[in-house]
Amino acid sequence: MIGVELTRFVLHPEVWLLIGGLAALYTYAERVIGPKVMPAGTPPMSRSNRRWFSFGILLLWASADWPVHDIGEEHLYLVHMFQHLVLTLVVPAAMLKATPEWLARLVIGTGRIEAVVRRMARPVPAALAFNALVLLSHWQTIVNTASSNGLFHYGTHTALVVTALLFWIPVCGPFPELRISQPSQMIYLFATSIVPTVPGAWLTFAEGAVYSAYDIPARLWGISVTSDQQVAGLIMKLVGGTYLWVIITVIFFHWSSRQQATSTPGAVLTWDQVQQEFDDHPAPRI
Repeated sequence: MIGVELTRFVLHPEVWLLIGGLAALYTYAERVIGPKVMPAGTPPMSRSNRRWFSFGILLLWASADWPVHDIGEEHLYLVHMFQHLVLTLVVPAAMLKATPEWLARLVIGTGRIEAVVRRMARPVPAALAFNALVLLSHWQTIVNTASSNGLFHYGTHTALVVTALLFWIPVCGPFPELRISQPSQMIYLFATSIVPTVPGAWLTFAEGAVYSAYDIPARLWGISVTSDQQVAGLIMKLVGGTYLWVIITVIFFHWSSRQQATSTPGAVLTWDQVQQEFDDHPAPRI
């Protein structure tokens, strides 16, 4: 029975190895490398860095391990869709926010990797690579192969996360010179929010089973294969789009408040200022 299978814990050692390795490397960077790189008395990681890392690593573990991984790969495509949204829209951005500038520069070095990052993390190449891979990842051949081939499945996830990291660098990356202005960020994210409409609408209005890998007789929780892919399409279109629009809204208010804070004081003439001028410069007596 499916319900019984899902109550039985399934160990995914590759996920635990990845999570443990990232946590160990981050701790080593903070406690060993950071004090050697940063000036004395300057903490290598801020509280914000550590909080973003904890948030990102927990989301990565929850979305890649049992039971989300098992349900999304073997039973419900809607869970698989939600997993992809977390791995591309949330985890990469959190990890970039968790990475201080000194550590990011140390990771990419000064050789070919740095050149590739600087070339691919620009808005146009990053958006094209990320969105093209997102669209390609919904092709029937890719989905059906990933559900039956574990190595291909993790390879697809790795490619999505890497392109997502490049995509988010212009918005919240640790390199100031690669971040674009806030108005440009809003346009950049708005353009990306349109892309999920295509596969999202295709899945929502498709009849019959789009992916043979999920067309199985034993249905989890009684969800039909058609309802499964329709909900997956709605998740991609509405949840993914709403998430990006929330970020756009936050950026707008940050930009608006910054514009007000940097505006020239006294640009708006008030009655009190006029009265003060008259008091400071009285009319000459005749």
